[in-house]
Amino acid sequence: MEATPDDAERPSKTERKRQMHALQTLGVQLVELSRDQFARLDLPDELREAVDFAHRVKGHEARRRHMQYLGKLMRRVDADAIRAAFERVTGESRAAVSLMHQAEVWRDRLLDDDEALTAFIAEHPDAETQWLRSAIRAARRERELQQPPKHARELYQRLHRHLESEWRERAPQGNEG
Repeated sequence: MEATPDDAERPSKTERKRQMHALQTLGVQLVELSRDQFARLDLPDELREAVDFAHRVKGHEARRRHMQYLGKLMRRVDADAIRAAFERVTGESRAAVSLMHQAEVWRDRLLDDDEALTAFIAEHPDAETQWLRSAIRAARRERELQQPPKHARELYQRLHRHLESEWRERAPQGNEG
């Protein structure tokens, strides 16, 4: 049997199996996400329904077969885009970790320094200035009264969403890690 030029370009059977197992593993990871995290993923309908169904499958063998089916579905979609979205949702990508740190740093600066709001607005002119002012006041009041940091958490979440939306607008498509 003679090797053709096409054989050199085609992955080996072992490599194809490795890729299929990696896709099946990604499918299992999608099933293990919390409902909130899963809802934030943009998935094809067929894949979304299969992941939802996986939550209802109880029998061991039925679950194993369904996970194989998920792996098969994963071969039909853009797995790299799904993997990047998964990492973003679970906070595993460098960009997601960086955004969390930025939001924490800004929250701390805003709560500790009166001038920080001016700096934040200068860097982020489309930020909700009025809301930020009232949230900062409420979070500072909480801290003074030694209450649980409800407003500080809300401030962090809003800052994170704002920074994330700006990042999405700037980020080149397909390069999120």
